[in-house]
Amino acid sequence: MTRQLLTLLFLAAFAASLSASAEAANPKVLIKTNKGDITLELYPDKAPVTVQNFLSYMDEKFYDGLIFHRVIKGFMIQGGGLNAELATRPAKAPIKNEAGNGLKNARGTIAMARSGEIHSATCQFFINHADNAFLDHRDETAQGFGYCVFGKVVSGLDVVDAIATAPTMTVHGMKDVPRETVTIISIRRVEN
Repeated sequence: MTRQLLTLLFLAAFAASLSASAEAANPKVLIKTNKGDITLELYPDKAPVTVQNFLSYMDEKFYDGLIFHRVIKGFMIQGGGLNAELATRPAKAPIKNEAGNGLKNARGTIAMARSGEIHSATCQFFINHADNAFLDHRDETAQGFGYCVFGKVVSGLDVVDAIATAPTMTVHGMKDVPRETVTIISIRRVEN
C-alpha cells in the first residue's frame, strides 16, 4: 500500500471512532408511561444548559407520577409539570433558552415548553408529533426566538403517536387534556 492510502485509511478510521464516541457520549433516557416506553437521546453538545436541567429534574425523580397533560394530534404531546389532578408541581428557576442551537422542532424531537417569556422554561417539555418549523429559532425577538430542542426519540415513536391521537377534553378551562390519564411512571438514564 502506498503511504497516501495508509494515511487515508487511518484518517477514515479515526473519523469513524470520533463519530462513534461522540454518539456514545450522548445520554439516553427512558420515559416509562402507562401507554408504553419512549427512549430519548439527548444532545448536551447542542443544548448543555437544557440537558443538564432536564437530567437534574430526572435524577431527583421529579417527573415520577406526573402526566402528559396536553396532547394535540399532528402537533405535540406536553408533560412534566402537572399531576393527575392537574395540580402544578413546584419547579426550579427558569433556564436560558438555547433555541438558537441549530436543532429543529422536527417530528420526534423533544423541546422545552415555556411561556411567552423567552427564558421561562423550567421542567415542562414536549415531544413534537409533526415537523413544527414555526417553533424553530428565527431571530432574537420574542416572536422569533423559538423553543429549544435538546434531543430526539430513538425508540417508542409509536407510543408518542398513541398518546398524541388519544381523545381529549377540556378540564377547568384547560384544553387538550387526554380523557384517559397518560402517566409518566418514571424517567431514568439508559446505559449506552
